[in-house]
Amino acid sequence: MMPPTATATAVFLSAAPSSFSTRRWRSRLPAISASLSPSSSSSSSDEPLLVRAARGEDGLQRPPAWMMRQAGRYMAEYQALARRHPSFRERSENTDLIVEITLQPWRAFVPDGVILFSDILTPLPAIGVPFDISDSKGPVIQLPVRSEEQVRELVPIDLDMLQFVGESLKILRNEIDGKAALLGFVGAPWTIATYVVEGGMTNTYTNIKSMCHTAPDVLRGLLSHLAQAISDYIIYQVNSGAQCIQIFDSWGGQLPPHVWEQWSKPYIKQIVSRIKKECPHVPLVLYINGNGGLLEHMKDTGVNVIGLDWTVDMADGRSRLGNGISVQGNVDPAFLFSPLPVLTDEIHRVVKAAGPKGHILNLGHGVLQQTPEEAVAHFFDVTRSLRYDTLFQGSVAEELQPVA
Repeated sequence: MMPPTATATAVFLSAAPSSFSTRRWRSRLPAISASLSPSSSSSSSDEPLLVRAARGEDGLQRPPAWMMRQAGRYMAEYQALARRHPSFRERSENTDLIVEITLQPWRAFVPDGVILFSDILTPLPAIGVPFDISDSKGPVIQLPVRSEEQVRELVPIDLDMLQFVGESLKILRNEIDGKAALLGFVGAPWTIATYVVEGGMTNTYTNIKSMCHTAPDVLRGLLSHLAQAISDYIIYQVNSGAQCIQIFDSWGGQLPPHVWEQWSKPYIKQIVSRIKKECPHVPLVLYINGNGGLLEHMKDTGVNVIGLDWTVDMADGRSRLGNGISVQGNVDPAFLFSPLPVLTDEIHRVVKAAGPKGHILNLGHGVLQQTPEEAVAHFFDVTRSLRYDTLFQGSVAEELQPVA
């Protein structure tokens, strides 16, 4: 499973009270390899197009493009591999299989971003939360974490248990050889907590939402622990070769804006603050499914890029966010089932609405199962043919300020 993927009404306490402390210490993080670290003598023009767009650089010829879930079940090559290796856990936790699956769309379509084939729940066992994946139910956590005692039993992330992630990123960075950006990703604390508290997938989120009121200190302790672990995990990915990191708060859109401000945003900001200090060269993308009501709340999280889902009009999203932050998205995945000329028109519409700076072309959600590979190839072919000077010929790009 790839990632799905306003003032608070009460005073927010970013950490649990002193009577409720969980075990904390810094995990051992490997030093970044000199061959993977940006050289102080290299110019930004030597970096991948996607990284430059994420930073909002001027003078790019076109937007970079990649797709959420671009590696996976819609590809015949992946389906054949999955028949030989039916366990998703094996496919996402074996270095050879991770590398092969990640490279399948890179070889077929040559996107500007290559995202690690993994899952947002992959690091859970490394903090003491085992899980299984059921064909019918998806992820299953046999012992949901809902008590103070259970939170106390969580451990700092053991990165030795995630060596397959680090090794895969190192191999992929060499395989891609600078021709695209290598992306890593994580789940946001709230989204990971929904699985940990609910015990798996849910349509109602009643257990975790009720904890906001019935056991707020327990939930704060859990979210704080996850924020620390996720920060360590991001740094590990960067040190292993990831050049850009996407944070999936997939279920943040299930919260009213004022609740998201209290129970998700502070922990995302905690992660971003640490990454900006320790990995300042690495752009961060924040994606929330159903984020139309949250855009203004997402602006000051500190990320470089905000991903828009397909239900947000790109022009409206850009107007609300301003040009001071990059955007990603947001073609409706269903357009990949349309006639190719229709898909072409939609790509042009989205790119024009986003403007000639600070835009990463993507879908507004992951690639759907049964998506024709021909349409995916066309998406990337069209993107490579775009030129900002042609699309915006005779027009002056308007400097948008965010809506107050």
